[in-house]
Amino acid sequence: MKNLHNTKSPKIVGIASGLYPFLYNYYSNFTLVDSLAQLLFFIAFFLVIPIIINFLLKIFSKKITFAAKHYDLLLTFSNVVGFAALLTYSIIGPVKKIILLVMILMFGFSFLLKKHLNKVIILEYILALIVAIQLAVYVGNNINLSSGWKQLPDNISEVTFKKRPNVYIIQPDGYGNANTLKSEPYHIDNSNFESFLIEKDFKIYPNFRSNYTNTITSNSSMFAMKHHYYKNPKGNTKEAYGLRKSIASNNVVVSVFNKNNYKTSLIIEFPYIIVNRPTLGYDYCSIPYKELSFLSRGFDMAVNSLDEMKKAIKENKNQANFYFIEKILPGHISVTKNQSKGKEEERKVYVENFEKANLWLREMIALITKNDPSALVVIVADHGGYVGLNYTSERHKKITDPKLINSIFASTLAIKWPDNETPRFDDKLKTNVNLFRVLFSYLAEDKTYLNNYEKDESFLIVDEDAPFGVYKVIDENGKVDFKKVDF
Repeated sequence: MKNLHNTKSPKIVGIASGLYPFLYNYYSNFTLVDSLAQLLFFIAFFLVIPIIINFLLKIFSKKITFAAKHYDLLLTFSNVVGFAALLTYSIIGPVKKIILLVMILMFGFSFLLKKHLNKVIILEYILALIVAIQLAVYVGNNINLSSGWKQLPDNISEVTFKKRPNVYIIQPDGYGNANTLKSEPYHIDNSNFESFLIEKDFKIYPNFRSNYTNTITSNSSMFAMKHHYYKNPKGNTKEAYGLRKSIASNNVVVSVFNKNNYKTSLIIEFPYIIVNRPTLGYDYCSIPYKELSFLSRGFDMAVNSLDEMKKAIKENKNQANFYFIEKILPGHISVTKNQSKGKEEERKVYVENFEKANLWLREMIALITKNDPSALVVIVADHGGYVGLNYTSERHKKITDPKLINSIFASTLAIKWPDNETPRFDDKLKTNVNLFRVLFSYLAEDKTYLNNYEKDESFLIVDEDAPFGVYKVIDENGKVDFKKVDF
């Protein structure tokens, strides 16, 4: 066999180390990395940098005796360690300690692979070919680009407000509604906080619920004022394509506020909903893209939302404002079976986080009501906390127990209507999808927009104990159901 110095080009070895991790990163995280800016960055990160490193090794091998003598080994280090580090990132994200540990282990393993680098490179290209085919099939089968589901049945997108209070939408993630919290499986006494809300002139809607099961699916529907039914998913869909952009981009709700000369602000503590860098529809975001790492998976940086609101209230006091304020508390139980501590322990963790959420809510509400007493303030969760299940992925099983179904979808709603003037039609507030239709009807003083409600139904994707598909599990009357949705 000829010397690797003569047979292996820096380009071939560099591409081999990064191509499979590059493609795997897109296959496993497609909706998180679908922007052009990210594509260009990842091409440089996974492919260009390894090539440059190998070109430098080749240059050094011609000028430095040690590099020339051990060129084969250095090339093996570059390929094997680089491949392992990049693949580890693609699997778990930017967890520096684990990536460093993998690199150290593979550094030692490289000594054994020095004589087999040709075979290693061939294997890496075979793996890349396999995942390329998988990615192509996944994109072809699952990337539903249709935006038809967003089409509204009326002209509410052109609504003109007659009332112009500042509007604050405060979203504590996974915060159950008032009636659900009192009963099994939650058993949480939230009376002190509810009394606090009533003292602050909030009306509590005790049976409110979400239509969908997580932050992305619920909020995309809420901001579109339409059902998406998970965009008719296929069996291996990880996340419906395009829904993430429907939250932070120029959705109909943000567009309406902009047209009514409101300044729109997205106050988030983590970049989870903007990690794929959508074109922002909001005038302001608490996490600017220049501070957001291209390697982010959504929870590796944080800002203080209370500090952000203090600054915003001070700076924006001379104009009408719309704020969407997100808090990732109390959240929900663990996602997977391996992460779960069992339903009882998961409930205890939820209760602890619930108390933290209440403390944060008290501070946020006190801040807003003190500085903006005439504001329209809405506390609305994106879904329930899943308490009573062992882990959230159990939602993909056929569930017919009303308590468990309710645990998934029961989401809090409390509203401070300006001047305590509750609209007579607030009994229409039952699920997230119709929230803004009611709010816009109130702000426009026009009840005709109430003629085009979406059905207050809730949906699950089920792939265990029943044929794969989207199932309606709560009907428009609030009754637990289990009926496959036909597309």
